[in-house]
Amino acid sequence: MSAFDARQFRGTLGQFGSGVVVATGCLDGQPAGFAAQSFSSLSLDPPLIALFPAKTSTSWPRLRDSGSFCINILAADQKPVCELFARSGIDKFAELVWRPGVTGSPVIDGVLAYIDCELEQEHDAGDHTIAVGRVRDLAVLRPDSPPLLFFRGRYGQFEELK
Repeated sequence: MSAFDARQFRGTLGQFGSGVVVATGCLDGQPAGFAAQSFSSLSLDPPLIALFPAKTSTSWPRLRDSGSFCINILAADQKPVCELFARSGIDKFAELVWRPGVTGSPVIDGVLAYIDCELEQEHDAGDHTIAVGRVRDLAVLRPDSPPLLFFRGRYGQFEELK
């Protein structure tokens, strides 16, 4: 096995471009959420997704305890929303327009799409958790808008290849 450090590991995995999402939930009437790029489809039958929150997240326990969460897929023009949800210790929903999804989890206004889930399972995964969500509702809201992407430590958007 090769020896490598955390910086090399992070730099190598940064070569994989990913979309950016905001995971949201609502516990006792109080919304919570965090920005993430560690998200994936998992199964078509049954419809499952996977989210990988850091164990240091202060928002994930609120989503977990609510029993549901919503994946909000951000559009390229929503970088400020991503930056808002990357912060801790503030009311992220104070000036944000949102509506409750079928599980009660917030669906953020202006997202490309959302996937509203009930928490199915949770698994230990080093310094992260693997959260499996059973999809209860989903929709594409802005089919003609590009996604917000994250690549090599920077945000960007998709440019059509010709």
